[in-house]
Amino acid sequence: MSVDPGALRDSGILVIDDEPTNLRMLERILARAGYQNVHTESDSRKVMDLFRELRPDLLLLDLRMPHLDGFEVLAFLEEEVPAAAYHPVLVLTGDLSSETRERALSAGARDFITKPFDVTEVLLRIRNLLETRALHVELRHQNESLEDRVRERTRDLAQAQVEILHRLALAAEYRDDITGHHAERVGLLAALIAEELGVPEEDVRLLRRAATLHDVGKIGVPDAILMKPAPLNAQEFELMKNHTEIGARILSGSRFPLLRMAQEVAWAHHERWDGQGYARGRAGEDIPLVGRIVAVADVFDSLTHERPYKRAFEFEEAVGIIEAGSDNHFDPQVVEAFLRLVETGAVQRLDAMVEESLEGRTVADDGAPSPLVDVPLEGVVEFPSLGSVESRGSAPES
Repeated sequence: MSVDPGALRDSGILVIDDEPTNLRMLERILARAGYQNVHTESDSRKVMDLFRELRPDLLLLDLRMPHLDGFEVLAFLEEEVPAAAYHPVLVLTGDLSSETRERALSAGARDFITKPFDVTEVLLRIRNLLETRALHVELRHQNESLEDRVRERTRDLAQAQVEILHRLALAAEYRDDITGHHAERVGLLAALIAEELGVPEEDVRLLRRAATLHDVGKIGVPDAILMKPAPLNAQEFELMKNHTEIGARILSGSRFPLLRMAQEVAWAHHERWDGQGYARGRAGEDIPLVGRIVAVADVFDSLTHERPYKRAFEFEEAVGIIEAGSDNHFDPQVVEAFLRLVETGAVQRLDAMVEESLEGRTVADDGAPSPLVDVPLEGVVEFPSLGSVESRGSAPES
């Protein structure tokens, strides 16, 4: 990597010295060498404003000055200039003591010019520092360009991952929900509930996609059971329950947080708060929070959409079933968060939000899917007030 000598002459140079004679001499030296962007100042109190305004490529700085001496100016620059930046300081001094030189170098000076000035030495040291500055700037620009390409590639990979996960979820439920929108609705509603509960944003993002894979284990369920238009008997229901563990096995062993969360969702989304669910019979807070959230989202969406084996419930009726399931089927806090979303109208807009998501998926700046825009309780759910509600996968249908 080389530096164009002509480009160096356009470099910004700021000279601070309280001796007007020194300033005029340096101006003449630099002008004869072809440097045109040179600014001088004899009052050190103005250096801070001048530096912020000009952002010079090189600062020539006298150490012994009234008002603010060179060491105070160096202290200002240490705070003003980012650590990764390179704004060299060339110290002008007649003090050749090792103590002064060591103190100046420790404060951030890069080189020295001794008074009285030697023209050749002045120009060589200025050129060396400006070349180093130019190379640093060029390298920084190259790094920024590389980082931009890495970010773009990361976004591409994130979009590909989102697309692959969406298609995996679609494959899992294609036989009983050919639109694939059930998985998207569950993912979005789960993210909304998690956000309402105050779950950290990164976990909301992960859940938005992980929840769509809650039924991936249905890939291993026979068609005769999954597509049966009549209620399942006890034996068939036992086979249906296997989809939770099948899904967990499909998703297990990953080092990626998204798939690790999806594995938890797969086995836990049919667990019940009272311990009467499956596959592992967990109760209360022993059930992962993501499983408790997806349980509510899954049930609600299954209730409000028609399937071959069940009718679609009216919105208010489905909300009532979720509310009635608080503290037995569902985590009460998750239900409360869901009901708050109903009050704000967010749940009512779910279908529209999913449609917008599917029309144009977006990825956040860090490469992760956007939590809310990126874009089943199956069996008999028993509630004392409403009786049995078909939603295949939650209880025997006989």
